[in-house]
Amino acid sequence: MDQQQMPPKKKEVPDGVWMKCPGCEETVFRKSVEEGFWVCPECNYHFPITAQQRLDLLLDAGTFEEWYADLEPCDPLNFVDLKPYNERLRSYQQESSLRDAVVCGHGRLKNRDVVIAVMDSRFIMASMGSVVGEKITRCAEEALERGWPLIVVCASGGARMQEGLLSLMQMAKTSVAMARLHAAGGLYIAIYTNPTTAGVLASFASQADIVLAEPGALVGFTGPRVIKETIKAELPEGFQTSEFLLEHGFIDRVVARKDLRRELAVIMDYCLGPAPEGNHSPSQ
Repeated sequence: MDQQQMPPKKKEVPDGVWMKCPGCEETVFRKSVEEGFWVCPECNYHFPITAQQRLDLLLDAGTFEEWYADLEPCDPLNFVDLKPYNERLRSYQQESSLRDAVVCGHGRLKNRDVVIAVMDSRFIMASMGSVVGEKITRCAEEALERGWPLIVVCASGGARMQEGLLSLMQMAKTSVAMARLHAAGGLYIAIYTNPTTAGVLASFASQADIVLAEPGALVGFTGPRVIKETIKAELPEGFQTSEFLLEHGFIDRVVARKDLRRELAVIMDYCLGPAPEGNHSPSQ
């Protein structure tokens, strides 16, 4: 065949330019998803994001100071399932660059000091073991002592079975800390992301003064199959979504990710009065 008659070569598409959305199963342009705060432009599916991405989204730039970064889990039970727990911990620590499933600290949101804790589902599905419980408790205590509002971004599959009873004890421990904060008149805002379930939902996540949730988040204590078998009844469609729970009074507002920062600022201004001088407009 003559060289001039050769069909033109197809241009190769670089890896990572396109991605498939789990919500609508459409192939979408990755850059559009990233620029939209990791939200699908086709169906509004909110992709999981890292703790650092969440902090960058919510806080004033350069204001975050991490606390308790030296705390890391141990293996008190010498637990082994498919592999030893200590090996599992090392693997997740290397993959996520985290020591455990929550990042905590102090930052400013529209020039207001806040204590913030952000769970990261990359670390054993953000399950709550002793370190997560300790960090959340310390955050509540710091918020109480300093008089700052507490914001917790929840994303968890529940208690961490590899720590057994020590993990379950964190439900009571965090609940007591939140009760003390509430009794002292502190402001605690929880944000439910996909998923927020089990022991985390049954403890500190459901004790907030104000509960926000991202659209489409799975929120519930246990899975629908177990509930159905327990109560022996058909379940409403979508009954564990944030929208369903909003309709039934369990959640105060469902807020798109792009609007969370502004919504938090408005809520804190309403509950606590205007932020200090130099605060940005809530519209920014």
